[in-house]
Amino acid sequence: MATEEGKYIYCIIGTKQERNFGPLGIAGRGDEVLTIGYEDLSMVVSNHPLTKFVVNRENMLAHTKVIEEVMAEFDSVLPVRFGTVASNADEIRNLLDRRYREFKNALRDMDHKIELGVKGIWKNMDVIFKEITEENEEIKKLKEKIQKDKGKKNIKAKIEVGEMVERALTKKKEKERDMIVDALRRTALDYKLNKTIGDPMFMNAAFLVDKGREKEFDNIMDDLSDEYKDRIKFMYAGPLPVFNFVNIVIYPEEWEK
Repeated sequence: MATEEGKYIYCIIGTKQERNFGPLGIAGRGDEVLTIGYEDLSMVVSNHPLTKFVVNRENMLAHTKVIEEVMAEFDSVLPVRFGTVASNADEIRNLLDRRYREFKNALRDMDHKIELGVKGIWKNMDVIFKEITEENEEIKKLKEKIQKDKGKKNIKAKIEVGEMVERALTKKKEKERDMIVDALRRTALDYKLNKTIGDPMFMNAAFLVDKGREKEFDNIMDDLSDEYKDRIKFMYAGPLPVFNFVNIVIYPEEWEK
């Protein structure tokens, strides 16, 4: 028995024109990525089985790649949450009708805008921990005491100093992150701080930037990379879909049966 096909949704664009972006569909089947429209709004979709959706890296990358392909041609693109599947074209048109004003406003707000991602990673954690000890008299004294005293009290003192260092590291991350964000935010319309992973990463930020100011942002990134070349490795990505600033969510109960 053949699996029933639905429509996998990538993003929303403001166009009446029917478009074909090529065989880039999610799930590696070579499905054509097309538009389904209502008035001057369209959803970018491809065929996808209506069975349970597979969440994996390949599908996430395919989802993003399609949106990036659309971004190359359209100045305003609203990403739809990863893993959204409609039963058919009518459901999509009904939803565009019901949420028409909301989507039109969001498209206007995101017109000519891109997302740029910046991660800041300390190159040498020994240097950072040394700075923490030098900057904090209490940690310094406790470390010296541990080195002198080899007794049982040592374990408690080590735990205490470990906790103090952790708190100091969190503060240091925030201070250094704020310094980098301050240098970049004047070129951006908005920014969002995301979770960092591990001790060396002190910053994971997304910036909403007007396309006309991307070069200006690039130049500031170049200056920061030069200024902190011995201390920080920057991971700079973009232009990206505006996932951190718009991510259209469609709940199952919204589809009209």
